Amino acid sequence: MSIKSIEQDFIDKVSAKIRVLPDGRDRFRVFTPFRFDDGDHITIVLKKERTGWMLSDEGHTYMHLTYDISEKKLFRGRRHKIILNALSTFKVEDRFGELIFKVRDARFGDALYSFAQALVKIGDVLCLSTQNVQSTFINDFQTLLYENVPVPRMNFNWRHPDNDTEGIYPVDCRINGMPQPLLVYGLHSNTRVRDATIALQQFKAWEMPFLPLGIFEDRKANSRNVLARFDAVCEKQFQFPCFYENREEIGVYLGQYI
Repeated sequence: MSIKSIEQDFIDKVSAKIRVLPDGRDRFRVFTPFRFDDGDHITIVLKKERTGWMLSDEGHTYMHLTYDISEKKLFRGRRHKIILNALSTFKVEDRFGELIFKVRDARFGDALYSFAQALVKIGDVLCLSTQNVQSTFINDFQTLLYENVPVPRMNFNWRHPDNDTEGIYPVDCRINGMPQPLLVYGLHSNTRVRDATIALQQFKAWEMPFLPLGIFEDRKANSRNVLARFDAVCEKQFQFPCFYENREEIGVYLGQYI
């Protein structure tokens, strides 16, 4: 496969903004639009080794993070959990601090997408502080959807194109391609549950065909009255009470609609 064909596969599968430039023998710099939360671009190199083609960050990701976080703090507690989860989810290998992703079956575009998402996900540790460990639920929620639903079937932050021109009733993710589209909500606070309740009530008033799906970070953390109102528009059979405990079951549930 020529490098031009590889670049085109990157563009087709990931982004029209991808550029690939030679940087030595069987080695190329891959420029993408993906950035860490602090605005810096992720670093990706495509190179060929004896085992075949692979994508590598050449140690840049961890080095970038240690500019702001000590190495001791980076690899323990919540931060380490975020890193391990990203590596496991996207099948990325940590080779003595160099993060690599081996390209299999000439699926260069798919490999780049997964690798870039893993690096960005690892960059979430920059959002954490020792005083305030922010929840990464929404990112984990979106990652699970990407793992189980084809991208063309999903519309994130969806609004009804005719009845909601001002975007008052957003849906976290609408999964299309069926008579009753699946409207999926990631619920991590009372406010989010209230907003989802109001939106689902409105969709029913519009007699819009849909199936609801409520995925809670932790249902028990929400107030009883808020949950009672949500249950009135989204039955328990269309809910998962704890994302991290129900992750496997959610994937199976999504699979039946795809």
